[in-house]
Amino acid sequence: MRGLFGLVGLVVVLAIVGLLAKKQLSATRAPAAALQQAPIAGTGVSVPVINPTGNVQQQSQQVQQQVQQQLDEIAKQRAQAMGEAEK
Repeated sequence: MRGLFGLVGLVVVLAIVGLLAKKQLSATRAPAAALQQAPIAGTGVSVPVINPTGNVQQQSQQVQQQVQQQLDEIAKQRAQAMGEAEK
């Protein structure tokens, strides 16, 4: 009887772990539309858009260009804020 309860408990635990793993793995596969310049809440920063049809080098260059553009925009905003603060 004790062995039966142990086996049933083990099956229940494995089922729970399996469901949690499935849920976690499905959450990591976000659709491409959700990755399109989605702003990060409260930061004003957006996630770079990656063209899935390009090769790795093209994708890397796209991400680098988009990050550089975002950094330039942030630098402009800070320069404007500093200019206004000095006035």
